[in-house]
Amino acid sequence: MDREKWREECGVFGLAGQSAEAAGITYNALLSLQHRGQEGAGIAVLRGSSLLYHKDVGLVSEVFTPQVLEHLPGAKIAVGHVRYSTTGGNSRDNTQPIITEYLRGRIATAHNGNIVNADDIRRKLREAGCDFAATNDSEVISSLIAYEALQGLEIEDAVIAAARQLKGAFSLIVLSSRGKLIALRDGAGFRPLCVGQNEGGYAFASESCALDSAGFAFLRDVQPGEMLVVEPDGSLTSRMVLGGQKRGMCIFEYVYFARTDSVMDSLGVYEARYRMGEVLAEEYPAEADIVCGVPDSGLEAAMGYAEKSGLPYVSGFVKNRYIGRSFIFPSQAQRDAAVRLKLNPLRANVKGKRVVLVDDSIVRGTTSAKIIRSLKAAGAREVHLRISSPPFRHTCHFGTDIDSEENLIANQMGLEEIRRLIGAESLGYISIEGLKRACAGCALPFCTGCFTGDYPVDSGTHTKGQLERENV
Repeated sequence: MDREKWREECGVFGLAGQSAEAAGITYNALLSLQHRGQEGAGIAVLRGSSLLYHKDVGLVSEVFTPQVLEHLPGAKIAVGHVRYSTTGGNSRDNTQPIITEYLRGRIATAHNGNIVNADDIRRKLREAGCDFAATNDSEVISSLIAYEALQGLEIEDAVIAAARQLKGAFSLIVLSSRGKLIALRDGAGFRPLCVGQNEGGYAFASESCALDSAGFAFLRDVQPGEMLVVEPDGSLTSRMVLGGQKRGMCIFEYVYFARTDSVMDSLGVYEARYRMGEVLAEEYPAEADIVCGVPDSGLEAAMGYAEKSGLPYVSGFVKNRYIGRSFIFPSQAQRDAAVRLKLNPLRANVKGKRVVLVDDSIVRGTTSAKIIRSLKAAGAREVHLRISSPPFRHTCHFGTDIDSEENLIANQMGLEEIRRLIGAESLGYISIEGLKRACAGCALPFCTGCFTGDYPVDSGTHTKGQLERENV
Protein backbone atom coordinates (compact mmCIF):
# COMPACT_ATOMS: atom_id res chain seq x y z
CA MET A 1 0.00 0.00 0.00
CA ASP A 2 1.41 3.39 -1.00
CA ARG A 3 0.73 5.01 2.33
CA GLU A 4 1.89 8.64 2.56
CA LYS A 5 0.69 9.43 6.08
CA TRP A 6 0.29 7.53 9.30
CA ARG A 7 -3.22 6.33 10.00
CA GLU A 8 -4.94 7.59 13.13
CA GLU A 9 -5.69 5.51 16.17
CA CYS A 10 -9.08 4.32 17.39
CA GLY A 11 -11.11 6.42 19.78
CA VAL A 12 -13.27 5.21 22.69
CA PHE A 13 -16.00 6.88 24.74
CA GLY A 14 -18.42 5.79 27.44
CA LEU A 15 -20.85 7.51 29.76
CA ALA A 16 -23.15 6.68 32.66
CA GLY A 17 -25.40 9.49 33.80
CA GLN A 18 -28.91 10.74 34.45
CA SER A 19 -29.76 11.99 30.98
CA ALA A 20 -31.84 9.62 28.88
CA GLU A 21 -30.03 10.85 25.76
CA ALA A 22 -26.88 8.78 26.13
CA ALA A 23 -26.81 7.81 22.44
CA GLY A 24 -26.96 11.42 21.25
CA ILE A 25 -24.32 12.53 23.75
CA THR A 26 -22.06 9.68 22.63
CA TYR A 27 -22.62 10.69 19.01
CA ASN A 28 -21.35 14.19 19.80
CA ALA A 29 -18.32 12.75 21.56
CA LEU A 30 -17.50 10.45 18.64
CA LEU A 31 -17.60 13.40 16.25
CA SER A 32 -14.87 14.97 18.40
CA LEU A 33 -12.84 11.75 18.16
CA GLN A 34 -13.33 11.33 14.40
CA HIS A 35 -9.68 12.25 13.77
CA ARG A 36 -8.66 9.01 15.52
CA GLY A 37 -10.45 6.74 13.06
CA GLN A 38 -12.51 7.11 9.91
CA GLU A 39 -13.17 3.51 8.88
CA GLY A 40 -16.11 2.68 11.13
CA ALA A 41 -18.16 3.77 14.12
CA GLY A 42 -20.52 2.22 16.64
CA ILE A 43 -22.62 2.95 19.72
CA ALA A 44 -24.10 0.49 22.23
CA VAL A 45 -26.61 1.58 24.88
CA LEU A 46 -28.18 -0.06 27.90
CA ARG A 47 -31.93 0.43 28.15
CA GLY A 48 -33.32 -1.41 31.13
CA SER A 49 -31.52 -4.75 30.94
CA SER A 50 -31.34 -4.73 27.11
CA LEU A 51 -28.07 -3.97 25.37
CA LEU A 52 -28.88 -2.33 22.02
CA TYR A 53 -26.36 -1.26 19.43
CA HIS A 54 -25.70 -0.01 15.94
CA LYS A 55 -22.39 0.03 14.09
CA ASP A 56 -21.13 0.11 10.52
CA VAL A 57 -18.29 1.19 8.28
CA GLY A 58 -18.05 4.88 7.50
CA LEU A 59 -17.77 8.21 9.25
CA VAL A 60 -19.78 8.93 12.38
CA SER A 61 -22.22 11.17 10.51
CA GLU A 62 -22.71 8.48 7.84
CA VAL A 63 -23.26 5.61 10.27
CA PHE A 64 -25.59 7.53 12.62
CA THR A 65 -28.37 9.27 10.78
CA PRO A 66 -31.20 10.83 12.81
CA GLN A 67 -33.31 7.79 11.95
CA VAL A 68 -30.70 5.42 13.38
CA LEU A 69 -30.34 7.41 16.59
CA GLU A 70 -34.10 7.26 17.05
CA HIS A 71 -33.75 3.50 17.49
CA LEU A 72 -31.40 4.00 20.48
CA PRO A 73 -33.62 6.15 22.74
CA GLY A 74 -34.14 6.37 26.47
CA ALA A 75 -30.71 5.13 27.54
CA LYS A 76 -28.57 6.58 30.34
CA ILE A 77 -25.50 4.40 29.74
CA ALA A 78 -23.60 4.06 26.47
CA VAL A 79 -20.26 3.15 24.94
CA GLY A 80 -18.98 4.30 21.55
CA HIS A 81 -16.05 3.80 19.22
CA VAL A 82 -14.45 5.20 16.08
CA ARG A 83 -12.16 2.80 14.27
CA TYR A 84 -9.05 2.69 12.26
CA SER A 85 -7.97 -0.94 11.85
CA THR A 86 -4.59 -2.09 13.09
CA THR A 87 -5.64 -5.75 12.91
CA GLY A 88 -8.47 -7.16 10.83
CA GLY A 89 -10.01 -5.79 7.66
CA ASN A 90 -12.51 -2.98 7.40
CA SER A 91 -15.93 -4.64 7.75
CA ARG A 92 -19.03 -4.23 9.88
CA ASP A 93 -18.06 -7.26 11.98
CA ASN A 94 -14.75 -5.60 12.80
CA THR A 95 -16.30 -2.29 13.83
CA GLN A 96 -16.78 -1.67 17.53
CA PRO A 97 -18.11 -1.86 20.17
CA ILE A 98 -17.74 -5.64 20.06
CA ILE A 99 -20.91 -7.24 21.43
CA THR A 100 -20.36 -10.55 23.22
CA GLU A 101 -23.10 -12.74 24.67
CA TYR A 102 -22.55 -15.38 27.34
CA LEU A 103 -24.80 -17.32 29.69
CA ARG A 104 -24.78 -14.69 32.42
CA GLY A 105 -25.33 -11.62 30.24
CA ARG A 106 -24.00 -9.44 27.46
CA ILE A 107 -21.13 -6.97 27.21
CA ALA A 108 -20.12 -4.25 24.76
CA THR A 109 -16.37 -3.63 24.53
CA ALA A 110 -14.54 -0.67 22.96
CA HIS A 111 -10.76 -0.90 22.60
CA ASN A 112 -7.93 1.39 21.50
CA GLY A 113 -4.56 -0.28 21.09
CA ASN A 114 -3.05 -3.52 19.84
CA ILE A 115 -2.64 -6.87 21.61
CA VAL A 116 0.57 -8.64 20.65
CA ASN A 117 -0.40 -12.03 22.12
CA ALA A 118 -3.90 -12.04 20.62
CA ASP A 119 -3.19 -15.13 18.49
CA ASP A 120 -2.30 -17.22 21.54
CA ILE A 121 -5.43 -16.12 23.40
CA ARG A 122 -7.61 -16.75 20.37
CA ARG A 123 -6.31 -20.33 20.10
CA LYS A 124 -6.95 -20.90 23.81
CA LEU A 125 -10.53 -19.65 23.50
CA ARG A 126 -11.21 -21.71 20.40
CA GLU A 127 -10.07 -24.80 22.24
CA ALA A 128 -12.59 -23.86 24.94
CA GLY A 129 -15.37 -23.71 22.34
CA CYS A 130 -15.54 -19.99 21.57
CA ASP A 131 -16.51 -18.85 18.08
CA PHE A 132 -15.28 -15.66 16.42
CA ALA A 133 -17.13 -13.55 13.87
CA ALA A 134 -14.52 -10.80 13.46
CA THR A 135 -10.79 -10.83 12.72
CA ASN A 136 -9.50 -8.21 15.15
CA ASP A 137 -7.84 -8.36 18.54
CA SER A 138 -10.68 -6.37 20.14
CA GLU A 139 -13.02 -9.35 19.71
CA VAL A 140 -10.40 -11.50 21.41
CA ILE A 141 -10.45 -9.15 24.42
CA SER A 142 -14.24 -9.16 24.65
CA SER A 143 -14.44 -12.93 24.32
CA LEU A 144 -11.76 -13.39 26.96
CA ILE A 145 -13.71 -11.18 29.39
CA ALA A 146 -16.87 -13.21 28.76
CA TYR A 147 -14.95 -16.46 29.19
CA GLU A 148 -13.64 -15.31 32.57
CA ALA A 149 -17.13 -14.20 33.61
CA LEU A 150 -18.40 -17.71 32.80
CA GLN A 151 -15.99 -19.06 35.40
CA GLY A 152 -18.16 -17.41 38.03
CA LEU A 153 -16.44 -14.02 38.32
CA GLU A 154 -18.27 -10.72 38.64
CA ILE A 155 -17.86 -8.65 35.49
CA GLU A 156 -15.25 -6.28 36.90
CA ASP A 157 -13.20 -9.23 38.21
CA ALA A 158 -13.54 -10.88 34.80
CA VAL A 159 -12.15 -7.72 33.20
CA ILE A 160 -9.20 -7.82 35.60
CA ALA A 161 -8.55 -11.51 34.96
CA ALA A 162 -8.64 -10.92 31.21
CA ALA A 163 -6.44 -7.82 31.35
CA ARG A 164 -3.75 -9.68 33.27
CA GLN A 165 -3.45 -12.08 30.32
CA LEU A 166 -3.15 -9.33 27.70
CA LYS A 167 0.18 -8.18 26.38
CA GLY A 168 0.32 -4.88 24.57
CA ALA A 169 -1.68 -1.66 24.43
CA PHE A 170 -5.27 -1.45 25.59
CA SER A 171 -7.45 1.41 26.70
CA LEU A 172 -10.77 -0.34 27.30
CA ILE A 173 -14.34 0.64 28.03
CA VAL A 174 -16.74 -2.21 28.84
CA LEU A 175 -20.51 -1.88 29.25
CA SER A 176 -22.26 -4.74 31.04
CA SER A 177 -25.93 -5.62 30.68
CA ARG A 178 -25.96 -5.62 34.50
CA GLY A 179 -25.52 -1.85 34.50
CA LYS A 180 -21.80 -1.36 35.10
CA LEU A 181 -19.51 0.81 32.99
CA ILE A 182 -15.84 -0.13 33.31
CA ALA A 183 -12.72 1.68 32.05
CA LEU A 184 -9.22 0.21 32.17
CA ARG A 185 -5.84 1.40 30.90
CA ASP A 186 -2.93 -0.99 30.36
CA GLY A 187 -0.02 -0.97 32.77
CA ALA A 188 2.35 0.83 30.39
CA GLY A 189 -0.13 3.58 29.59
CA PHE A 190 0.52 3.38 25.83
CA ARG A 191 -2.74 5.01 24.79
CA PRO A 192 -4.56 7.93 26.45
CA LEU A 193 -7.70 7.57 28.53
CA CYS A 194 -9.37 10.12 30.79
CA VAL A 195 -12.45 10.52 32.99
CA GLY A 196 -14.86 13.43 33.23
CA GLN A 197 -17.81 14.36 35.44
CA ASN A 198 -20.94 16.45 35.28
CA GLU A 199 -23.93 16.87 37.58
CA GLY A 200 -25.47 13.67 36.18
CA GLY A 201 -22.60 11.20 36.18
CA TYR A 202 -19.27 10.21 34.65
CA ALA A 203 -17.74 9.71 31.22
CA PHE A 204 -14.55 8.12 29.87
CA ALA A 205 -12.81 9.14 26.66
CA SER A 206 -9.62 8.69 24.68
CA GLU A 207 -9.16 12.47 24.67
CA SER A 208 -10.40 15.34 26.78
CA CYS A 209 -11.84 17.12 23.72
CA ALA A 210 -14.58 14.46 23.62
CA LEU A 211 -15.48 15.18 27.24
CA ASP A 212 -15.84 18.85 26.35
CA SER A 213 -18.17 18.07 23.44
CA ALA A 214 -20.27 15.72 25.57
CA GLY A 215 -20.74 18.23 28.40
CA PHE A 216 -18.41 16.66 30.96
CA ALA A 217 -15.70 18.51 32.87
CA PHE A 218 -12.29 16.88 32.70
CA LEU A 219 -11.61 15.19 36.04
CA ARG A 220 -8.27 13.45 35.50
CA ASP A 221 -6.38 10.92 33.42
CA VAL A 222 -6.92 7.23 34.06
CA GLN A 223 -3.62 6.00 35.45
CA PRO A 224 -1.70 3.14 33.82
CA GLY A 225 -3.00 -0.10 35.32
CA GLU A 226 -6.06 1.57 36.87
CA MET A 227 -9.62 0.31 36.55
CA LEU A 228 -12.53 2.67 37.14
CA VAL A 229 -16.09 1.38 37.54
CA VAL A 230 -19.31 3.38 37.46
CA GLU A 231 -21.65 1.28 39.59
CA PRO A 232 -25.41 0.96 38.92
CA ASP A 233 -26.07 3.47 41.73
CA GLY A 234 -23.89 6.05 39.90
CA SER A 235 -20.90 5.92 42.26
CA LEU A 236 -17.35 5.74 40.90
CA THR A 237 -14.80 3.28 42.28
CA SER A 238 -11.10 2.91 41.48
CA ARG A 239 -8.67 -0.01 41.75
CA MET A 240 -5.07 -0.40 40.63
CA VAL A 241 -5.15 -3.82 39.01
CA LEU A 242 -2.08 -3.91 36.76
CA GLY A 243 1.45 -3.00 37.67
CA GLY A 244 5.05 -4.03 37.79
CA GLN A 245 5.90 -3.05 34.22
CA LYS A 246 7.76 -0.22 32.56
CA ARG A 247 5.55 2.71 31.61
CA GLY A 248 5.58 4.38 28.23
CA MET A 249 3.01 6.79 26.76
CA CYS A 250 3.16 6.92 22.94
CA ILE A 251 4.99 10.18 22.23
CA PHE A 252 3.57 10.33 18.70
CA GLU A 253 0.17 11.08 20.25
CA TYR A 254 1.53 14.57 20.92
CA VAL A 255 3.20 14.91 17.53
CA TYR A 256 0.27 13.87 15.35
CA PHE A 257 -2.57 11.67 16.58
CA ALA A 258 -4.29 13.75 19.24
CA ARG A 259 -6.48 16.77 18.60
CA THR A 260 -4.83 20.08 19.37
CA ASP A 261 -7.26 21.08 22.13
CA SER A 262 -6.83 17.87 24.12
CA VAL A 263 -4.87 17.47 27.35
CA MET A 264 -3.31 14.05 27.96
CA ASP A 265 -1.43 12.95 31.05
CA SER A 266 -1.15 16.55 32.30
CA LEU A 267 0.29 17.93 29.04
CA GLY A 268 -1.68 19.98 26.52
CA VAL A 269 -1.22 18.89 22.92
CA TYR A 270 -1.08 22.49 21.71
CA GLU A 271 1.67 23.36 24.18
CA ALA A 272 3.68 20.28 23.24
CA ARG A 273 3.51 20.99 19.51
CA TYR A 274 4.35 24.66 20.00
CA ARG A 275 7.44 23.67 21.99
CA MET A 276 8.45 21.19 19.28
CA GLY A 277 8.66 24.14 16.91
CA GLU A 278 10.74 26.12 19.38
CA VAL A 279 13.16 23.21 19.76
CA LEU A 280 13.36 22.78 15.97
CA ALA A 281 14.32 26.45 15.64
CA GLU A 282 17.11 25.90 18.15
CA GLU A 283 18.36 22.68 16.57
CA TYR A 284 17.88 23.63 12.89
CA PRO A 285 17.78 27.39 12.30
CA ALA A 286 17.39 28.62 8.72
CA GLU A 287 18.15 31.75 6.72
CA ALA A 288 14.59 32.44 5.61
CA ASP A 289 11.87 35.06 5.30
CA ILE A 290 8.73 33.31 6.60
CA VAL A 291 7.54 30.20 8.44
CA CYS A 292 4.45 28.20 7.53
CA GLY A 293 3.05 24.84 8.62
CA VAL A 294 1.48 21.94 6.76
CA PRO A 295 -2.16 21.71 7.93
CA ASP A 296 -3.20 20.54 10.36
CA SER A 297 -0.66 18.93 12.69
CA GLY A 298 2.25 21.09 11.53
CA LEU A 299 0.64 24.42 12.33
CA GLU A 300 1.38 24.75 16.04
CA ALA A 301 4.99 23.63 15.60
CA ALA A 302 5.34 26.24 12.85
CA MET A 303 4.05 28.91 15.25
CA GLY A 304 6.64 27.86 17.82
CA TYR A 305 9.41 27.88 15.22
CA ALA A 306 8.43 31.38 14.11
CA GLU A 307 8.32 32.73 17.67
CA LYS A 308 11.71 31.27 18.59
CA SER A 309 13.43 32.27 15.34
CA GLY A 310 11.93 35.75 15.11
CA LEU A 311 10.61 35.03 11.61
CA PRO A 312 7.01 35.92 10.73
CA TYR A 313 4.46 33.11 10.78
CA VAL A 314 2.13 33.12 7.78
CA SER A 315 -0.51 30.84 6.32
CA GLY A 316 1.12 28.95 3.51
CA PHE A 317 -1.83 26.92 2.27
CA VAL A 318 -5.56 26.94 1.80
CA LYS A 319 -6.99 23.58 2.84
CA ASN A 320 -9.98 22.12 1.01
CA ARG A 321 -12.06 20.56 3.80
CA TYR A 322 -14.68 19.07 1.49
CA ILE A 323 -12.74 16.29 -0.18
CA GLY A 324 -14.02 13.08 1.36
CA ARG A 325 -11.96 10.11 2.41
CA SER A 326 -13.20 8.14 -0.63
CA PHE A 327 -12.51 10.83 -3.25
CA ILE A 328 -11.68 9.07 -6.53
CA PHE A 329 -8.89 10.18 -8.85
CA PRO A 330 -9.67 8.52 -12.21
CA SER A 331 -6.32 9.15 -13.92
CA GLN A 332 -2.67 9.00 -12.89
CA ALA A 333 -2.26 12.70 -13.64
CA GLN A 334 -5.11 13.50 -11.26
CA ARG A 335 -3.66 11.22 -8.60
CA ASP A 336 -0.33 13.02 -8.91
CA ALA A 337 -2.13 16.34 -8.41
CA ALA A 338 -4.15 15.08 -5.42
CA VAL A 339 -2.10 16.98 -2.86
CA ARG A 340 -2.98 20.30 -4.49
CA LEU A 341 -6.67 19.43 -4.36
CA LYS A 342 -6.39 19.28 -0.57
CA LEU A 343 -3.61 21.84 0.02
CA ASN A 344 -3.18 24.76 -2.38
CA PRO A 345 -0.33 27.20 -1.75
CA LEU A 346 -1.23 30.78 -0.87
CA ARG A 347 0.70 32.51 -3.62
CA ALA A 348 0.39 35.98 -2.10
CA ASN A 349 2.24 34.82 1.03
CA VAL A 350 4.99 32.64 -0.47
CA LYS A 351 5.91 34.27 -3.78
CA GLY A 352 9.51 35.42 -3.79
CA LYS A 353 10.05 34.20 -0.21
CA ARG A 354 12.47 31.80 1.44
CA VAL A 355 10.10 29.51 3.31
CA VAL A 356 10.60 27.39 6.43
CA LEU A 357 8.00 24.63 6.06
CA VAL A 358 7.12 22.66 9.21
CA ASP A 359 5.46 19.23 9.08
CA ASP A 360 5.00 16.40 11.59
CA SER A 361 6.71 13.53 9.73
CA ILE A 362 8.03 12.12 6.49
CA VAL A 363 6.74 8.68 5.53
CA ARG A 364 8.04 7.87 2.05
CA GLY A 365 8.79 11.39 0.91
CA THR A 366 6.19 11.43 -1.87
CA THR A 367 3.82 13.91 -0.23
CA SER A 368 6.64 16.12 1.03
CA ALA A 369 8.08 16.32 -2.49
CA LYS A 370 4.70 17.29 -3.97
CA ILE A 371 4.11 19.98 -1.34
CA ILE A 372 7.55 21.46 -1.88
CA ARG A 373 7.08 21.46 -5.67
CA SER A 374 3.73 23.20 -5.26
CA LEU A 375 5.29 25.92 -3.10
CA LYS A 376 8.00 26.54 -5.66
CA ALA A 377 5.45 26.56 -8.46
CA ALA A 378 3.66 29.28 -6.49
CA GLY A 379 6.84 31.35 -6.49
CA ALA A 380 8.71 30.33 -3.30
CA ARG A 381 12.45 30.95 -3.80
CA GLU A 382 13.59 28.32 -1.29
CA VAL A 383 11.93 25.73 0.95
CA HIS A 384 13.61 24.58 4.16
CA LEU A 385 11.72 21.59 5.58
CA ARG A 386 11.62 21.02 9.34
CA ILE A 387 10.05 17.89 10.85
CA SER A 388 8.64 17.80 14.41
CA SER A 389 9.35 14.09 14.90
CA PRO A 390 12.62 12.14 14.57
CA PRO A 391 13.04 9.77 11.61
CA PHE A 392 10.89 6.63 11.83
CA ARG A 393 12.99 3.48 11.73
CA HIS A 394 10.94 0.79 13.47
CA THR A 395 7.48 -0.75 13.28
CA CYS A 396 5.04 -0.06 16.12
CA HIS A 397 3.39 -3.14 17.64
CA PHE A 398 1.08 -1.20 19.94
CA GLY A 399 -1.55 0.42 17.76
CA THR A 400 0.14 2.88 15.39
CA ASP A 401 -0.07 1.90 11.74
CA ILE A 402 3.59 2.36 10.81
CA ASP A 403 4.72 0.76 7.56
CA SER A 404 7.17 -2.14 7.43
CA GLU A 405 10.72 -1.11 8.23
CA GLU A 406 12.06 -1.71 4.73
CA ASN A 407 9.55 0.85 3.39
CA LEU A 408 10.50 3.61 5.82
CA ILE A 409 12.47 6.25 3.96
CA ALA A 410 14.83 6.84 6.90
CA ASN A 411 15.99 3.20 6.55
CA GLN A 412 16.57 3.60 2.82
CA MET A 413 18.38 6.94 2.60
CA GLY A 414 20.54 9.31 4.54
CA LEU A 415 19.50 12.86 5.40
CA GLU A 416 21.13 14.42 2.34
CA GLU A 417 19.59 11.84 0.01
CA ILE A 418 16.13 12.50 1.45
CA ARG A 419 16.67 16.25 1.06
CA ARG A 420 17.54 15.85 -2.61
CA LEU A 421 14.60 13.48 -3.20
CA ILE A 422 12.01 15.91 -1.84
CA GLY A 423 13.63 18.99 -3.39
CA ALA A 424 14.20 21.04 -0.23
CA GLU A 425 17.10 23.46 0.23
CA SER A 426 17.63 22.05 3.72
CA LEU A 427 16.07 19.38 5.94
CA GLY A 428 16.05 18.95 9.71
CA TYR A 429 14.31 16.47 12.01
CA ILE A 430 13.85 17.19 15.70
CA SER A 431 16.12 15.04 17.86
CA ILE A 432 14.84 12.40 20.28
CA GLU A 433 16.17 14.48 23.15
CA GLY A 434 14.57 17.61 21.73
CA LEU A 435 11.19 15.92 21.33
CA LYS A 436 11.29 14.67 24.90
CA ARG A 437 12.21 18.16 26.08
CA ALA A 438 9.25 19.62 24.19
CA CYS A 439 6.96 17.08 25.89
CA ALA A 440 8.53 17.40 29.32
CA GLY A 441 5.21 18.28 30.99
CA CYS A 442 3.80 14.78 30.46
CA ALA A 443 3.20 12.92 33.71
CA LEU A 444 4.46 9.63 32.20
CA PRO A 445 7.69 8.49 30.58
CA PHE A 446 7.46 7.88 26.85
CA CYS A 447 7.47 5.01 24.40
CA THR A 448 9.80 6.04 21.56
CA GLY A 449 10.11 2.57 20.03
CA CYS A 450 9.19 3.70 16.50
CA PHE A 451 12.25 5.99 16.55
CA THR A 452 14.69 4.01 18.72
CA GLY A 453 13.53 0.37 18.72
CA ASP A 454 13.31 0.51 22.53
CA TYR A 455 9.80 -0.53 23.65
CA PRO A 456 8.45 -0.63 27.23
CA VAL A 457 6.97 -4.08 26.53
CA ASP A 458 8.37 -6.98 24.55
CA SER A 459 6.64 -6.80 21.18
CA GLY A 460 6.65 -10.58 20.65
CA THR A 461 6.14 -11.95 17.16
CA HIS A 462 2.69 -10.53 16.38
CA THR A 463 2.44 -8.78 13.02
CA LYS A 464 -0.37 -6.72 11.53
CA GLY A 465 -2.64 -8.84 9.38
CA GLN A 466 -1.72 -12.09 11.11
CA LEU A 467 -5.13 -12.37 12.77
CA GLU A 468 -6.89 -11.67 9.52
CA ARG A 469 -4.86 -14.26 7.58
CA GLU A 470 -5.62 -16.85 10.20
CA ASN A 471 -9.35 -16.43 9.62
CA VAL A 472 -9.48 -16.22 5.83
